[in-house]
Amino acid sequence: MKRSEINKALKEMESMLKMQQIYLPAFCHFTPEEWKEKGNEYNEIRDNMLGWDITDFGLGKFDEVGFSLITLRNGNVKDNKYKKPYAEKLLYMREGQTAPMHFHWNKMEDIINKGGGNVYIRVYNADEEGDLSDKPVSISCDGKEQTVPAGTQVLLRPGESICIPPYMYHDFALQEGTGPVLLGEVSMCNDDQTDNRFYEKIGRFPQIEEDERPYRLLCNEYPLAK
Repeated sequence: MKRSEINKALKEMESMLKMQQIYLPAFCHFTPEEWKEKGNEYNEIRDNMLGWDITDFGLGKFDEVGFSLITLRNGNVKDNKYKKPYAEKLLYMREGQTAPMHFHWNKMEDIINKGGGNVYIRVYNADEEGDLSDKPVSISCDGKEQTVPAGTQVLLRPGESICIPPYMYHDFALQEGTGPVLLGEVSMCNDDQTDNRFYEKIGRFPQIEEDERPYRLLCNEYPLAK
């Protein structure tokens, strides 16, 4: 991705958050210059990859496959120093964007439509080989349990949510004509290095072409403590 694309996506998500009257912690507003001066007191943010995350999954088609997100809090499954057993994210998608099919080996998460348009979450079980199973899928949406055919797109309107357990494949797509969507994610600890299993072989973090100065640093770009 070009840095200019990332900067634009960051500002677009900031505008959506303002519209929804959702406020961010101070570290989400630090400039790259301010990060250079931050000491060890901010190591929780560095070590647990809190903050901004804009990705096209290495495909170079951000307007079609990609999303913008912020990790607000997170524990760390590899470092006992951090005791939080949970994570929280905000995700933003515009119309035309999708997020690829994947599951998590360990993480259970709730995906919540926080506002804007409507989002489809397509669900499959994973079979023993890690492929898409054709067996029906048991889901829980806001406390309602039900069984749906494999490949069902579950529609989430603002305020609605779905629980995604480990080994449940899922992808994201917006309902055409309803506008961009702000999603929340409440989950067990997040580990983007080892806990994602994408159905198709893709990346997680983008390669960045530096065509302008960064507006904010991404969660994998922080400098070491001063």
